[in-house]
Amino acid sequence: MNKAIFVADFFANEVPGGGELNNQELIEILRERDTHVLEVKSGRLTPEFISECSKEVKFIVANFAMLSEENKTILENDREYIIYEHDHKYVRSRNPADYNNFIAPKSEIINFNFYKNAKAVLCQSRFHADIVKSNLKLDNIISLGGNLWSEDSLETMLSMSKVDKNPTCAIMNSSNWHKNTSDAIRLCEAKQWEYDIIPTCGYMEFLLRLGESEKFVFLPKTPETLSRIVVEARMMGLSVVTNNLVGATGEEWFSLKGEDLVEVIRNKRIEIPDMVVECFK
Repeated sequence: MNKAIFVADFFANEVPGGGELNNQELIEILRERDTHVLEVKSGRLTPEFISECSKEVKFIVANFAMLSEENKTILENDREYIIYEHDHKYVRSRNPADYNNFIAPKSEIINFNFYKNAKAVLCQSRFHADIVKSNLKLDNIISLGGNLWSEDSLETMLSMSKVDKNPTCAIMNSSNWHKNTSDAIRLCEAKQWEYDIIPTCGYMEFLLRLGESEKFVFLPKTPETLSRIVVEARMMGLSVVTNNLVGATGEEWFSLKGEDLVEVIRNKRIEIPDMVVECFK
């Protein structure tokens, strides 16, 4: 793959979310492999731009809430693309937890043809992929079984895995209702567990604060396609108290923690880009 257009609603220099950080690592790794990657915001992509691209150019589409219907149709009919899925953009609400067994009624399914015509729909975990398959019944859905982290982040987490832990439960202080900070606090209080609420801060500072505790409590209200923070906690040697909505817990490597898990995730920096390239062959 010599040239790729990476399409997303936002990039890591704008929104430092888990999906954006993941995307950025994929972009950088592909560039290191001599693939020319151009980043294009989904809301700024135009039919003219697509038509001017050679048919040899591959499109990697991540979050695409701002991608026009016209551009989706052009990609569906005239270009090779994959969807690097981070959530559930085939459901109008983007929350399959609204429905029994995570299966939305057909009236709530959107973007079906866009998923169907992709070379592949790459999901973050088996849990994630199974939900997508249950709703779309397509055979191009693949689980990546993990995310991408920078080498600097992995080294930081490896170091933190070796420090003595405080006998506290870490809780992420999030204003997002679906991260459910309030129930995590209630559980700790009911169990009489001492807890530390980590405020909003820079990414590396957040990792250092998280890595000081011996346990992480996280009770999301919507399906977490993987949950980077849960994997980060495990890489830093924490035990995790969570529910059945976290994709990472269903991966075969989830029983590992500390250095062993860091090594598995480091290998994803080879495996995941390999899978992306393979999808276009």
